[in-house]
Amino acid sequence: MEQALKWRVGGWGLAGLLLLVPLLAMQVTDAVNWGAGDFLMAAVLLAATGVGLELVIRYLRDPRHRWIAGCCVVLVAVLVWAELAVGILP
Repeated sequence: MEQALKWRVGGWGLAGLLLLVPLLAMQVTDAVNWGAGDFLMAAVLLAATGVGLELVIRYLRDPRHRWIAGCCVVLVAVLVWAELAVGILP
């Protein structure tokens, strides 16, 4: 398997594993109480972030531009997550 494909499979696999964390936490504690909508929103956010990173890697050739654009994609995802979680914006 070529190196790029291994990274893609690993990245998307990691995104899927991240969805399992709250599912497992719900089995252990009552502090985590996610519904179907929460899992759907998390999946959409992870998928959008993954697609954004895929586009950055595919269309930008300069490593510096890739790092900057990739960090911007991740930053936007973190800000959206924080807004959905606790409402950081007024």
